[in-house]
Order: sequence, then C-alpha cells, then structure tokens
Amino acid sequence: MPYKVSHGKAIQVTYSPDEVFSRIQHEGIQFIDLQFTGLTGHFHHTTISADTFTPEQMKDGLPKLDGSSIVGFASINDSDLLLKPDPNTFAIIPWMTENKTARLLCDIYWGENRGRLSRDPRGISQKAEEYIRSQGFDFSTWGPEVEFFVFDKVHWDVLTPYKGQSYSIESKEAPWSQEGDGYPMGLQEGYYPSTPSDTLTPYRNECVNILKNNFGILCDNHHHEVATAGQCEIDIKYDYMTNAADAAQSYKYVIRNVAQKYGKVATMMPKPIAMDSGSGMHVNVSLWKGKENAFFDLDDEIELSQTGRYFCGGIINHAKALSAICNPTTNSYHRLVPGYEAPAYVAWSSGNRSAIVRVPKHLTGKNYAHLKRLEFRAPDPSSNPYLVFAAVTAAGMDGLKKKMDPGDEVRDDIFKMTKSDRSRRGIGVLPKSLGEALDELESDRKFLNSIFTNDVIDKIIELERRDQREIAIRPHPHEFYLYFDV
Repeated sequence: MPYKVSHGKAIQVTYSPDEVFSRIQHEGIQFIDLQFTGLTGHFHHTTISADTFTPEQMKDGLPKLDGSSIVGFASINDSDLLLKPDPNTFAIIPWMTENKTARLLCDIYWGENRGRLSRDPRGISQKAEEYIRSQGFDFSTWGPEVEFFVFDKVHWDVLTPYKGQSYSIESKEAPWSQEGDGYPMGLQEGYYPSTPSDTLTPYRNECVNILKNNFGILCDNHHHEVATAGQCEIDIKYDYMTNAADAAQSYKYVIRNVAQKYGKVATMMPKPIAMDSGSGMHVNVSLWKGKENAFFDLDDEIELSQTGRYFCGGIINHAKALSAICNPTTNSYHRLVPGYEAPAYVAWSSGNRSAIVRVPKHLTGKNYAHLKRLEFRAPDPSSNPYLVFAAVTAAGMDGLKKKMDPGDEVRDDIFKMTKSDRSRRGIGVLPKSLGEALDELESDRKFLNSIFTNDVIDKIIELERRDQREIAIRPHPHEFYLYFDV
C-alpha cells in the first residue's frame, strides 16, 4: 500500500477503482502494466492498453494468463488463470516516458469462478495475515532489509562447455579494477565509505526518490554495504505483511531498472563474489494488538515479552526447515558460512550479529516500544518475500502455540567459539547446502500447514530439487548464470 509524507509523518494512501480510472484519464496513462510474482519469486508482467481497461476487468479479473508458462503455477491441461489488479498498488512508472505507463500488482485466480490459485505467493501472504488475526492479534509489521550488488558490467559464458565456462565482474570500486581512475576498496572494506570511493550515492538517491514519489514506498536510509564492487542497501519503512512483500518486490524492480538507466546491472544473487560478504534480506517482525506492540515488555531485561520469546522459539526450532524457503538457491549457501557476517549458527541474542535471530537494542524505553522486534538474519534476497514472511509467521506462531523456549541468549561471538563450545551451549548449525535444507523441510513441514497447503510445499521442494540437479550437471559458472537474475 502506498504512502505519502505530510508534515513529516507517513500517511497510507488507498485507491478505489474509480480513483484509479480517474488518475489514468487525468495523468494521460496510455498503458497498464499488470505485474505479479511467481512461486520462485520472479517478477512477471503483461501490458494492456489503458483504452481497453474497464471497471469490470478490475473487479472480475483479466483472462490474460497462461498458468502453465509460469514456473510452478499450473499444468498445460488446466492453465486458464485470471489477473485481478489491486487498485491500492497503482503507480506511475517514471522511466517509461514516451508512452506513459502505470502498473498494478495482481492477485491470481482460476477461471470459471474456481477461486484463488493456491500457489499465488501474494495469496499465501494474505492467508498468513488472516491466520495472525485468527490467533488473537490485529496485525504484524515487517521490515525487510534488502541488500544487493550493482556492477558496472558482467560477462559470462556458461553454455559452451567444450570452450570453457567462466564469468567476470567489472566495477570501478573493486580491487581488481583495471580502469585506473577510481578509488577501489578491498574485500569486506565497503561499509559506509565516503565518496568518491562510494560511486553509487547518486544512483541510490534516485532509487529512493522513485520509490517514494512514484511507488509510495518510504525509505529512511541508504548506504554502501560491507562488500566491494557496489554492494548496497536501501532500508524500507516497516509495514503490514503483504504490503511489505509488495514493497520488497517493487524495490527489486526499481533498483534493476534504475541501474539499467545508469548503464549498470543490479543483482539479488546472495554471493556473487568469492571471499567477500554476500547479500542478505534481514527480516524484522513484530505482532500487534491495537496500538500495543505484543513483543514489548518494559520490565524485561532486554524489553522482550514472553510472546516475543515464544515467537523467537518457533523460528529457532524450525530454522533449518525455514532455510529451504528463506535461502532457496544453491548460491544461498555460499553466503551462510562463518567469517562474512552472515549467520551460520542457530541461536538468538540481543545486539549480537553472529546470532540467527537478533533483538535490536539501539533505543530502549516506552517511547520506543514500537521498535521492539525480532530480526531474523538468515533470509537472502533471492527468496520470495511473500513466502518468507508467511513461513516465518507459521514458525513463530507454532512457537507461540506450543510455548517453545528459544534457549539461552548467546551474547558471545559465535564465530569465535570452538565446535565443542557450541555443542555444549546447544547451538545448532544451519544447513550447509540446498539439498540439506530441503531434507530438513521434508522432515519438518507440519508447522507450515497452518498457512501453506501440502501442494504448495511439494511444489517448492520439487522446483528447488530441479535447480539443485541442474547445478550438479553444470557446476559453479552455470550457477552464476542461473541465479544472477533472481
């Protein structure tokens, strides 16, 4: 749902169908881009003429989707699907200036009045929101911290094995740059450098302005991240679950298209550069009853309520199975190794970034009760945010329902512990590969049944096993090709 800023405060903006058609007319919109997310997290679109778009199509849906051509959606013998636009997601696309175009995000329905497609990720997220309400909470808030790389150029040759397979990355910021006119930064030396070493400040400024002014997505901070070669982060304001997932997908869409304008390429690939930090998508979550944050307790040492601890316990207990959804590519597991700030061990703490779940404690006291949250640090941006938020909800609510203890808080640097130290303190290890993560999901999947159908879980496992086999046939350079555009 879009926002606008008035007198320094963020105000949500909603659109009725009539208001959308009024804006189409008054803004001179010629085309409508109908956008949706596939099960694997890829963003898809089809474009219709604004002249033919009708209120009936907004209400009943457009028969414009062959579900068998979208990976994981439908079989070829039963594939007629409808795109139902959500008027609240109306946004004008600023880089399409010659033929003015607006976008609408769509929900996916079967034809013949057969209801919602169970594999529509946006529908799964909306179902998770309904589940939270059924458990006595009014809503949840989500704040994804999406990291990404922006390269000057990327070259690869992965389809001619008799010639040799390879890829290469060009960036003025990188220590391997041959340009001779930049200020390169070393591996893992990219956190908060000033200009001119940080070459992407103007790019990020433009992304933030487009996200706010055109898509109604508020960003409160942006910066260069730890890795060299253009690793960035733009922080999105927290929002309701489906709105936040919409924002994450729109964010990816914007940063890629603005990168194209600058003659660069942006990627959500978790670990494109060996021996350097990868890109994560830390997920911040809290549950609310009315205006009260259910995760806040002023009397607790770290101001985390019992509700928050049980929710944390659910994430900790199901962390290995969650990996298959939160880290869905073979490349994801190159990131989840010690030494690069990404979590590798199953533990929780306050203010400790070596733990998989962190309770931020920058600001404390009742005035900052709204900021009390859990930060789940394992997910990466190759994942589907709708599925990630829904799966984390299922795990956390299972923890609440069964009163799962997250274990003792770990305040020491886990990366510096010996294996015996970790074992003694009951600190588990995340899966080391996608195959291991899928095995964990297959053995621990019942907690997802509160939100996910078995059909959806089966399809997720099937698709990820397929990619795993593809990489086994054609190794690392092909992995780069397969996951660069995630």
